[in-house]
Parts: sequence; structure tokens; C-alpha cells
Amino acid sequence: MSNPIRLYMSMSLDGYVAGPDDRPGQELGRDGGRLFNWLDDRESEGPSGQVYREALATGAVISGRRTFELAGRWRGDHHDGVPIFVLTHQVDEGDVPPGHARFVTDVEDCARQARAAAGERPVMVHGAGAAQALLRAGQMDEMEIHLIPVLLGEGRRLFDHLGSDHIELDLVRRLADRDVTHLRYRVRRPGEAA
Repeated sequence: MSNPIRLYMSMSLDGYVAGPDDRPGQELGRDGGRLFNWLDDRESEGPSGQVYREALATGAVISGRRTFELAGRWRGDHHDGVPIFVLTHQVDEGDVPPGHARFVTDVEDCARQARAAAGERPVMVHGAGAAQALLRAGQMDEMEIHLIPVLLGEGRRLFDHLGSDHIELDLVRRLADRDVTHLRYRVRRPGEAA
């Protein structure tokens, strides 16, 4: 697939993407910043630098509304002026997102718009809610999980509200670096053999 919709997410070994009490002013929750220590190596020539450069080479972003708000709406520019599609349940009248961001209420429409806007480049996904919605709708193609060797114990989990449907994944890449293992999975479509 030339432009996969790909989740990029740092996650603790016990499945948390933020520490407890994530809110404005404490966006990553208590001790959630621990999940992003690997970014200290983002300018390196090693695996973390490679993964970071790949993330910044994406052509569009799909974000959940909560992530978008906690990130200060990225002031309308996530990276390089790429379009930002914010998946939300509702849009309040008069709430116009800044810069390159726009609200979308339908998950399949959001995926379609993001793919078209990205051209031949991948689409980056941010946020647990958006990831789960895209997975449930069969619109997620790949997941790049930055697995951090820590047990946070509590906080916000990545896959808490997926439902009971079984989702099969194929590991297509594993890159180990200091304090992180970058795991890329391809999401199998229902009925697709391994």
C-alpha cells in the first residue's frame, strides 16, 4: 500500500500511552513523559532517528479530538504544514480549528480525506480514541508501537475500548534502540490468512 494509515504511539509494556490524570498542564499524565525518552535520540542515525524521520515524512495526520486539544491544537501545524484531520463526535458551532486542521465526524470519511490529502505518503495517526475508531472501522493499515520497558501501572490505555472482535496483526519490522523497541505491525483484514 503506497499510503498506509499508520498509528505512531509510544506505549508502556502494560499498555499505557499516558500516565494517570492526563489533562491540560499535565498532558502526558503523571510520569507519562517517561514514554518519550526515546525522542532524545530522534536526531541520531540509529533506529529512533530513522523512525522519527519516517514519522515526519507523512503527508497527513489523523488525530483524536482529545489528543488534539491536549496538544494545544498544535497551533494548526503538526509538521511541515500537512493537513490535520481531527476525528470528533461533534463540532461546536463557531469552533474553527487553526491552521491546517479540520474537524471530521465520520471515521470512514476522515480516512478517505486523509489518504487523498497525503498523496503517496503515509498518514500518521495520533491518539488512542482515533486509533480505536479506525481499527473498528477497518481503516487502520499499520501500527508503529514504540514499546518502552516500563510498567506505568495506571493511566490511559491504547486499546481499552476496541470491543470483542479479534484483530490479527503481522509483525513486519522490529528495531531495537536505547530504551525502546520500535515495532511495526500490519493489520490483517477480516478473513485474510497469515
